[in-house]
Amino acid sequence: MKLKDKVALVTGTSPNIGGGIAEGLAAEGASLVCVDASIANATDCAKYIASTGRKAIGITCDVTDEAQVAAAVKKACEAFGRIDVLVNNAVIFNKKGVLNMPLDQWRKQIDVILTGAFLFTKYAAQSMIERKARGSIINIVSTAGHQGEPNNIAYSTAKCGLLNFTRSAAMELVHHGIRVNSLTPTATDPSESSERAQRWGRAPLDLAAAKPIFEMYRTRIPMQKLPSPSDYGRAAAFIASSEADMMTGTDLRIDAGAIARYWPWDPSQR
Repeated sequence: MKLKDKVALVTGTSPNIGGGIAEGLAAEGASLVCVDASIANATDCAKYIASTGRKAIGITCDVTDEAQVAAAVKKACEAFGRIDVLVNNAVIFNKKGVLNMPLDQWRKQIDVILTGAFLFTKYAAQSMIERKARGSIINIVSTAGHQGEPNNIAYSTAKCGLLNFTRSAAMELVHHGIRVNSLTPTATDPSESSERAQRWGRAPLDLAAAKPIFEMYRTRIPMQKLPSPSDYGRAAAFIASSEADMMTGTDLRIDAGAIARYWPWDPSQR
């Protein structure tokens, strides 16, 4: 297993991308610290992973509150002795554009995505340095951070900011043996998230209303298939493992070719 005896902390552990990444890291042998602003997301993710035989705890935390972040990292280290892997995935969605985004909502979305990553990177990296241990930090970006998406101004801006935050932090932490990389998902098939919600003891997601939207996404993506959260989980496990020891400051795109696509090309037309 790629992550045997490692401890991973993941922020934003809903049944969607964060939950898929947490389960993917656990499948490769890691113990998990599941962090979310929602107590249900944190505890349900941890309980499910514990039911598979891995060690896991859930921690409720506002990633924009420095005291709460410091306390979460301390609690993780008290529970498991260390943090080897950090995945900054916490996010809130608020699809508004530059003309109708209220300032307080702009600040909140930027704060959760960027400040949350900054604070957890700061405190997790400090804990790694104190142990004189190597570590891996993974920031979850988005295809919206690589391209100009209209009417999603704060999300796109913050996710783009994570790309250079990754490179800057990688250069700063490289001499401490800490690698910092990013992982870029894209529009994600919701069926696995619905199945995961049920495994966690929740009601399945209502996918009927979203089906036309995700079908439109599917036809516009080069591989004609949307990734699932487990695809991101396997990629995160690779980045976190010794197999990626020579990777730092790099973005790994698990986007079915979305960013590479030449804009006039319609991939649904063979």
